Amino acid sequence: MSRIGNKVIEIPSGVTVEQNGQTVTVKGPKGELAREISTAITMTQEDNQISFTRPNDNKTNRSIHGTTRSLVANMIEGVTNGFKKELQLNGVGYRAQLQGKKLVLNVGLSHPVEFEPGEGVEIEVPANTQIIINGINKEKVGELAANIRAVRPPEPYKGKGIRYVDEYVIRKEGKTGK
Repeated sequence: MSRIGNKVIEIPSGVTVEQNGQTVTVKGPKGELAREISTAITMTQEDNQISFTRPNDNKTNRSIHGTTRSLVANMIEGVTNGFKKELQLNGVGYRAQLQGKKLVLNVGLSHPVEFEPGEGVEIEVPANTQIIINGINKEKVGELAANIRAVRPPEPYKGKGIRYVDEYVIRKEGKTGK
């Protein structure tokens, strides 16, 4: 029994959800998202509620049931509120800056690292050690944040690197001398 898959999604006002075959399109105040859902899952829309059902308790149907519901719920959340990831740079000389729409990172490498935001994703740099990524697509926002963090992940000895704002880095003790 899928607890998440059986939950009903409430559609907020100002958001329209349309299904054309297996393509689900969600339009809202912040934009429009479309996604293909599995043919095994049936989406039913009544009034301002969406529910998902599966034909049987086959293992693949059970595994995709909750996932499909979460994907559509994230689309609705994205077009109403959007998603946001915040990154923080820790280290001497580590800094970020915007050049047009391009993010340029100087993080102790021999060259600056550049990132181009994809469609529907915006990058802000309020301070030279802080990066904010906004967008309506949760996957794209998370993927860009993970790619930026992968340039210089936080290391456990001095805590230097790029980390999420709410991330806790477990620190290790250094060498002990005699």
